Amino acid sequence: MQFKNTHLLMLCITAYFAMAGGALLAPVLPEMVEPLQTTSHEIGLLISAFTLSTAIFTLVIGHFIDRVNRKKILVPCLVIYGLPGIVSYFSADMQLILILRFIQGIGAAALLPLTMLVIADVYKSHESVHAMSRVSMALAIGSVSAPLIGGILASFGWNYPFLFYALSLPFAFVVLTSLPETRVQKDSDNHKGLINGFKALKELRVVYTIFQGFAIFFLLYSVLVYVPFMLENVLGYTAKEAGLMLAFQGIAIIFTVSRVKSLASKYSKTTIIAAGFVLSGLALLSISFAHSIVAVLPLILLFGAGYGLAQTAIDTQIIHIAPLESKGGVLSIHNSMKFVGTCLSPIVLGIVLSHFDLHTVFMVSGSLGLLVALITYLMKNIFENSVDEHVKDTKISESHSPFVEPLDDGI
Repeated sequence: MQFKNTHLLMLCITAYFAMAGGALLAPVLPEMVEPLQTTSHEIGLLISAFTLSTAIFTLVIGHFIDRVNRKKILVPCLVIYGLPGIVSYFSADMQLILILRFIQGIGAAALLPLTMLVIADVYKSHESVHAMSRVSMALAIGSVSAPLIGGILASFGWNYPFLFYALSLPFAFVVLTSLPETRVQKDSDNHKGLINGFKALKELRVVYTIFQGFAIFFLLYSVLVYVPFMLENVLGYTAKEAGLMLAFQGIAIIFTVSRVKSLASKYSKTTIIAAGFVLSGLALLSISFAHSIVAVLPLILLFGAGYGLAQTAIDTQIIHIAPLESKGGVLSIHNSMKFVGTCLSPIVLGIVLSHFDLHTVFMVSGSLGLLVALITYLMKNIFENSVDEHVKDTKISESHSPFVEPLDDGI
């Protein structure tokens, strides 16, 4: 079966579900405190349980993801993702919902790695950049729309947002019946899961690209967590107004990733990643000196543009340089480290804030962005020389694959 644009759309929806896993409930948490008879401090565990489970089981699933057909993992994980949502809707017990959220995280753990792995199976050269830009756009749309959807559903009742997750159940049936199996059948003895995945970390390009994924999500959560504090405490905005401001970041990401393919035809992925970190770092450094919304808004847009460039190019780069026999394991480690970045960002920067102030928080995160940009630029030759050799050895396979129909920019 030929891999069509509608199949790429399915991958984008899969990525959207992965993003919505935590973002959907974020604005609803305060309204859940009373019906679940818990505290404002403990209610945050509904997000933490999901994130922790996803980080752990991304690695667990990565152990055998290279040895099993893609759909054999993706379809059950979509079901595991959706069923706890239905049960949570009918429950008012905090402990039970925490368990269900942990189970739900198991299902979510495979969604992004499998999306990237199928793209690696099917798309070559600049086509993979285009495909990953569409996935990045789906993630950006999820980061903007999922909280809004959660808030709208919560207007009907605190438990209604859980019903959103049930949409993955009919989607699982669509994937089962319509998505082509893309895994090339090979001797499974060559695939040793995470063992090969961790062996691949001996290569500098692989381990550094995984670090880049960690770093860009670290920077992302420095914005998501601390820009609202700055808007509320310094500029006097409400939480709702701060949330709307962050939505502009998502709009910038969507706008940027739609143009990554054209940039990739002119510049190397290393150059695009470095540029993304430069824009993100400069935006964060500048936010620390901003004292009005007129100054903050363009900086949020600038950060969104930098994040969109870097994140899309990083994900494209990792699927290109990961060894074939351990691609699934490497992608699982890569995505797990993104979750580590989201977890460590508020912890590390929280320590900074406890000793200094918000100005220092943005200075630290901005400096990290510029440092990663500098190191990436200095490593440009290492990446580009290796890529040239890879392209020379696989010139035929890097041409347009007969398995794929021409990509439509309108996806």
